Amino acid sequence: MIEQALEEALEQCKVTRGEFSELLVRLLDYGVICRDESQVETLLYDRFQRCEPLIREWLAPLGLRLQHDSRFQFIRVYPPGAEVPGLPDQDEPHHGGLRARLSQQEVAAILVLRVEYDKALREGQVDENGCAALSLEALELGLRNLLKMSLPDKLAERQKLLKKLRQLRLVQLPGEDTESLAETWLRVRPTVAHFVTEATLQQLFDGLPDEVAQEPATQGEPEPRITPDSEDHSLFAAGGAEEDSGVDEAPGAVEVEEERASVS
Repeated sequence: MIEQALEEALEQCKVTRGEFSELLVRLLDYGVICRDESQVETLLYDRFQRCEPLIREWLAPLGLRLQHDSRFQFIRVYPPGAEVPGLPDQDEPHHGGLRARLSQQEVAAILVLRVEYDKALREGQVDENGCAALSLEALELGLRNLLKMSLPDKLAERQKLLKKLRQLRLVQLPGEDTESLAETWLRVRPTVAHFVTEATLQQLFDGLPDEVAQEPATQGEPEPRITPDSEDHSLFAAGGAEEDSGVDEAPGAVEVEEERASVS
């Protein structure tokens, strides 16, 4: 009965079973699809638009929820218990089966990306796709001023960090084979605004001196450090700001590994 209903629904969407499976697997594996990321994701996003109600029906029994931003053309899937922008919170308990692990360095970089993106938004420094340009030097400065941290010294580690940010579809990179990252410019996506909650930003700025909170990327150094001491963080923690890593709940594969294959 389920098989027949699926075939009928797919026929109405003009999507084959193989195409439907490919879309679901990609969405659950990466957790996010951005139309302007690549030709593959352009194809998958356009396919999603044809069968969005069907995708939602299949994910709903698993407690998974979708965020579809048609303006900036991205889709993000959230695990059970996650806080989803624009949707009511779920009351059902969840046990972290869909948890993606981020390092302390990655959490810190994401927080700074959000702060810098908000600054660019206030100043009108975003393009027609809602993206903001940010130099690697500015990211480094933000890390130092806000969190008393810095980017990894080794080139390979910096590239790994940037690749992770790209994998989460928070930034676009000019290229991955750059010998030197000194003059690299990142294109910060509007997805970062959904990735880090307003409560987290407030927690960050509550711990900063007034002059730093007003100019987070250019002045002073804060005394506190809000990033956790542990190197193992859950992106899917559903507790309050005092309980989680400071980054909003976000999707990932059922078993997310740090050493994943490079993003297509």
